[in-house]
Amino acid sequence: MSRPIRVCLVAPALVPPGGQAIQAALLYDGLRQNPALAVGFIATNPRLPGVLHALQRIRYVRTIVTSLRYVWSLLRHLPDYDVVHVFSASYWSFLLCPTPAVLLSKWLGKKVVLNYRSGEAEDHLRRWGTSAIPVMRRADALVVSSGYLAAVFARAGLPTQRIANIVDFDRFRFRARPSLRPVFLSNRHLEDLYNVACVLRAFALIQRTYPEARLVVAGDGSQRPALLCLAAELGLRNYEFVGRLAPDRMPSLLDAADVYLNAPNIDNMPGSILEAFASGLPVVTTDAGGIPDIVQHEETGLIVPRQDHEAMAAAAIRLLMNPTLARRLTAAALQECRRRYAPQAVLGQWLNLYQRLVAAEVAEAGLRSVDADAGSSF
Repeated sequence: MSRPIRVCLVAPALVPPGGQAIQAALLYDGLRQNPALAVGFIATNPRLPGVLHALQRIRYVRTIVTSLRYVWSLLRHLPDYDVVHVFSASYWSFLLCPTPAVLLSKWLGKKVVLNYRSGEAEDHLRRWGTSAIPVMRRADALVVSSGYLAAVFARAGLPTQRIANIVDFDRFRFRARPSLRPVFLSNRHLEDLYNVACVLRAFALIQRTYPEARLVVAGDGSQRPALLCLAAELGLRNYEFVGRLAPDRMPSLLDAADVYLNAPNIDNMPGSILEAFASGLPVVTTDAGGIPDIVQHEETGLIVPRQDHEAMAAAAIRLLMNPTLARRLTAAALQECRRRYAPQAVLGQWLNLYQRLVAAEVAEAGLRSVDADAGSSF
């Protein structure tokens, strides 16, 4: 193909910020720098113009009007592209966002990449498999970011390709920490699956040894009121819930902390851990989902069992008492991060995938032409 490959990313926009939206923005910005590609973007959460935006503040009505605007954008713009790269979560989100994009793209004869990113895949396939799996099979490539998801889909008979997340080294700068202060950070959504309650309980134990310890909890969600109540019940001191922050505020928040705590029960490949690696924070995390793919216990971080706040507290205290261990972990984590998650390495894998899909389309078109010529000769 002499012209650039036209690729459309279909993903959440950065309002509000979230893991998928951040990765989509990084991918969009990076791919646009490559002259071999012409890259567009369709938001799965479009903002309605003018007075219509007020409708998006009304529960249920918001879903209807946003979905209508989204599908209209697909119908209007997808014909202009060669490859449609669709970001995907699970459950209702899968039905409302990836499903129309995949089906419309195939109806228009486009090559489709379904980029599945939810750590809830196993439960999604078990409960929604009848509707979800046929859509997934329609994609020309099913791409995941972790070996955990690859194994989940393999058990369902769905082959995958693995391409990792990106970490932005221009935004997240490594700060060496010769010794650690008891200053902790948690920055996950305040929802059940991320189990920020475990972080609070671990912090309560840490404060028994380090009364001056501080904790910043970034993020928002349905569990915020319950978590605030739990913090009070535990008698925590020196803690702050700062709410949901814009992505441009995260580098300074990571720079101000000295230890990153992460306690999900369900997860895939959290970009927040990669950001902690890039910023020089030692990581204590549970072993949920795809996390062991990016954190090697005792090599690039410390892994503890899920729902075990005592183990999390002990691992955090161990880091504070052993600065040599903390320095070794952060140095190895930074090296691993630069090797596997730097934009140059990851963007090159996406380019190769797009090129293979377009080459396959050209070959298929050639075969169809040969078949047509052969048929006309009879």
